[in-house]
Amino acid sequence: MRAAVTAKSPLGEAVKQIMEQGALVPDQIITEVVKERIAQNDCIGGFLLDGFPRTIPQAKALHKAGIAIDLVIEIAVPDEEIVQRLSGRWIHVASGRVYHERYNPPLVAGCDDVTGAPLSQRSDDDRATILERLKVYHAVTEPLVDYYNTIAQQESETQSTSQSATPRKNTVRCTRIDGLGTVEEVQARIVAALNGNKQC
Repeated sequence: MRAAVTAKSPLGEAVKQIMEQGALVPDQIITEVVKERIAQNDCIGGFLLDGFPRTIPQAKALHKAGIAIDLVIEIAVPDEEIVQRLSGRWIHVASGRVYHERYNPPLVAGCDDVTGAPLSQRSDDDRATILERLKVYHAVTEPLVDYYNTIAQQESETQSTSQSATPRKNTVRCTRIDGLGTVEEVQARIVAALNGNKQC
């Protein structure tokens, strides 16, 4: 989505306005963006979707398009922690350097460590916008957890009653990991999930 905005295409401009309001990009637009992206050569061996699908209609659209999902990872973080993480983030636009009031504060508050230039905050990192995004998440996106868990359960039951000894391809696995802790700790849990370790 950020790449679409940076490209400043008509689609990217529409996406930018929606994101700045803290709203979700409509299913039709985001599905088309994703379909175009994963059709590129660097996705031939597989791909990682971060934050998509966000709605059950999007998940169904992926299925309808024949795009198989192997693993769904839910990274669980309390709302209050999410607000703190995002609202405390500041950037130096020219270089892309990122700071955080708690986790990576600049040497001088509000200034880039290298140039001394003022830092800025993305419009969608505003506290009110974050709270609105969380409200939408719980109403629209969180139901995906049950959606994919149901599919995984159904596929598991179908596999267990199948006469074939060969596992079916493109079955989905679902797992939930703790998103609190250091970057390294959370990364290790994600890697464990990708490797099929159920104790993550």
